[in-house]
Amino acid sequence: MQSTSIRNKYRHLPKQVKASLWFLICAFFEKSISIIATPIFTRIMSTSEYGQFNVLYSWLTIVTIIVSLNLCYGVYTQGLIKFSHDRRRYSATLQGLTVVLVLAWTLVYLGFRDFWNSVFSLTTTQMLAMLLMVWTSSVFNFWAGERRVALQYKSLVMVTLLVAIAKPLVGVLLVVYANDKVTARFLGLALVELVGYTGLFFVQMYRGKTFFSRYFWRHALMFNIPLAPHYLSQIVLSSADRIMIANMVNTKSAGIYSLAYSLSQIMILFNVALSQTLSPWIYQKIKDRRVADIAGVAYGALVLIAVVNLLLIAFAPEIVSIFAPRAYAKATWIVPPIAMSVFFIFAFDLFAKFEFYYERTSLIMIASVIGAVLNVALNYWLIPILGYEVAGYTTLICYVMYAAVHYWFMNRICREKLGTLPYDRKILELITLTFLAVGFLFLGGYHSVVLRYLLILITAVVGFSKRDYLMSIVNQMLRVRKPI
Repeated sequence: MQSTSIRNKYRHLPKQVKASLWFLICAFFEKSISIIATPIFTRIMSTSEYGQFNVLYSWLTIVTIIVSLNLCYGVYTQGLIKFSHDRRRYSATLQGLTVVLVLAWTLVYLGFRDFWNSVFSLTTTQMLAMLLMVWTSSVFNFWAGERRVALQYKSLVMVTLLVAIAKPLVGVLLVVYANDKVTARFLGLALVELVGYTGLFFVQMYRGKTFFSRYFWRHALMFNIPLAPHYLSQIVLSSADRIMIANMVNTKSAGIYSLAYSLSQIMILFNVALSQTLSPWIYQKIKDRRVADIAGVAYGALVLIAVVNLLLIAFAPEIVSIFAPRAYAKATWIVPPIAMSVFFIFAFDLFAKFEFYYERTSLIMIASVIGAVLNVALNYWLIPILGYEVAGYTTLICYVMYAAVHYWFMNRICREKLGTLPYDRKILELITLTFLAVGFLFLGGYHSVVLRYLLILITAVVGFSKRDYLMSIVNQMLRVRKPI
């Protein structure tokens, strides 16, 4: 009887609420499958092999930006709204531009492959698989971005879940029977994406019926080329530490650090889900000059992100022991600062929306480059002195600074364009300082199981007393979406 009531309530939900709910479930399920597979790979691969794979994946994120210019992100979401009257043709032309970029860079690689292989310390097979994945991931992100804006969630959920399930299954089969387990794991990802995403390219090309558009190509390139340093800097912030640890310490240490980073990045799924839900809505509010509507939703989103990250920090010792053998035990102490960084990644995104909308790409680039340079410099200076674990704290420091600079730039733009500020600084500081204080309390509790669980109990009691407020935040997140 109760299940029937739930089904009836679901049927009568507005489409935008259903879409928001399924986007969140989809993102959570996709990341959960990857995380569930982590204990398998940490046991069938050595810590060194696990470290090598994560370094290889870090190179993929860097190469993706250089080759594709990340056209499927900033400019695409903005363009889907700006060119809503010609959305299908816009999508098709950006797919076409990405194909041209990938093919051009593939020719550059093949012409000097010995040089590039030595630069990246990778094999030809790994490099070609990497270039293939640059294209397949872009194909999916173009298609998925259009689905999200149009609230067409059913097909997106189906494709996402099928690919998410296939990746670890194929990966395990290849790794178990391969001598080169690192390459086998990477080829498994490339194979699944090739099969799962190629058809989406032809779907968008068929609907848009346009490969080349001088106007759309020029708009995309002029918008995203200045952003390339920004995207690269973001990757440096998130990936350079693993590459530097592998080179400055060893791949085993990189493997331990990578596990901590991977577990902390579980919470990125909440960032992504909320950002994908809020982005079109925030852009629309900016366009309508109704930025006062944004603050309440943004504060609620920050509280929600803080809560889920504190849960991870609180139970990090247990989570690490579940996901990896004792050889990875040191990862426990690295989880808290990286998890705290996730909060500031989300905060930065809220501030940068205004920079993206008003196309102030130079400001975005400046903030990102400052953060990346600081991260590399701190790691280079501190890792030899304090050990590889310090990279987690340098990451946190850099993301705090990163968010602060974007906040300052956002206020500068809003004063100029809107004559008002979207957020109250005191409220942002209260949320942030409370989050950091509780996070470091949990970290201090790692020395004593009794103390840590006492802190968890106190936090749970406070959370239960505020359950109505927390539920109102969730409901607020679901209500913001509407077809655009």
